[in-house]
Amino acid sequence: MSEIIDSAILEKRAAELVDRARQAGADAADAVVVRGRSRSVSVRLGKVEATESSESDEFSLRVFVGRRVASVSANPGFDLKLLAERAVAMAKASPEDPYASLADPDRLAKTYPDLDLFDTREVSSEALTEAALAAEAAALSVSGVTNSSGAGASAGMGGLVLVTSHGFSGSYMATRFGCSVSAIAGEGTKMERDYDYDSRLYFSELRSPEDIGRVAGERVVARLNPRRVATAKNVPVVFDPRVARGFVGHLAGAINGASVARKTSFLRNTMDKRIMKSGITVTDDPLIVRGASSRPFDGEGVTGQKMTMVEDGVLKHWFLSTSAARELGLQTNGRGVRGGPTVNPASTNLALEPGAISRDDLIRNIGTGFYVTELIGQGVNMVTGEYSRGASGFWIENGEISFPVSEVTIASNLKQMFMALTPADDIDRNFGIASPTLAIEGMTLAGS
Repeated sequence: MSEIIDSAILEKRAAELVDRARQAGADAADAVVVRGRSRSVSVRLGKVEATESSESDEFSLRVFVGRRVASVSANPGFDLKLLAERAVAMAKASPEDPYASLADPDRLAKTYPDLDLFDTREVSSEALTEAALAAEAAALSVSGVTNSSGAGASAGMGGLVLVTSHGFSGSYMATRFGCSVSAIAGEGTKMERDYDYDSRLYFSELRSPEDIGRVAGERVVARLNPRRVATAKNVPVVFDPRVARGFVGHLAGAINGASVARKTSFLRNTMDKRIMKSGITVTDDPLIVRGASSRPFDGEGVTGQKMTMVEDGVLKHWFLSTSAARELGLQTNGRGVRGGPTVNPASTNLALEPGAISRDDLIRNIGTGFYVTELIGQGVNMVTGEYSRGASGFWIENGEISFPVSEVTIASNLKQMFMALTPADDIDRNFGIASPTLAIEGMTLAGS
């Protein structure tokens, strides 16, 4: 990015907005500015197809009148006084919410760390174009690749400005760069498609476009001429890390305090109970330097600390914002995220920690099973834990990956899957959700 945008002006305007809200009759208020800047280039078959750029600063004001709360949003240039008066009027007409409030003053961050989230390097549109073209060219150079679905590269930055009526004022910015490519192999009805991508906070830390393209090409060629396999029960299923991350995301949703409070989580009655095998650990840490989802404070001004969500297989924490915590009779742990005018709990840098076995040994120990590289559909019920999704990947025979498989469905219950998983040691921590390869015993596979 060409410059670090000074947030002082936005902090001042947010503070003025909070003051106006108090003058209009609010007992408490906070103002947030969500910042965004992005630029992207997409190419296909060696030609630029599109270039896009966007900029936004969205203001949100949340006001409290007794136990009543209301929120309004606006773009820059709005009238402070009118917006504040409108918000207060809306709050007075709203039903009471016994759990909504600002974070307790003693929970607010007095100081917060520099997590090195902002890359000051200038990355031009030309450099993004070169990266996208190089990734596509590398994919097309892989023997067996017949076409391209396109490639892209992007640069962006985003951040948060937060001011509250009880003394918090702060801001942070983070950059994000990405490169991706989708390749096609085969012809006619026997075509297959696969992809690879990378995303980092610092441009220099991105994997090379050539490596991204090569991996995408090799993946799609390996998928050619897939077979169907017979329906079977109690099948060992191995999740490749890129699908395992989504699986760990289901855990994040199930231990979200808002879902627990609404009784929409299948893990709502499992605090301090075993949900995974002994030895398995799941952590969440918002303070990792250059972490993909790091933040020095949350959407309420609270600095979260590293937490062990699952310790030796036992569930130890929910993700909590102030309102979710109060509904559960607990205290926030700094996981509140602003979604426009609302605050909901969410994970930060979540990791299912690696085990002691290598990926190859994990597969070797399976003997016969199914290695999943892609999941299709949204067949996950977070209330009951029922899990059923279309899948493709590779069959494992004699402890080795043997041949490609498609058009199957894998099914189980997430409670059972959590208890039956074994992690390998190949974790990649460059994503907001990190997971190694996972082996899960006892799934049902619906095939031919």
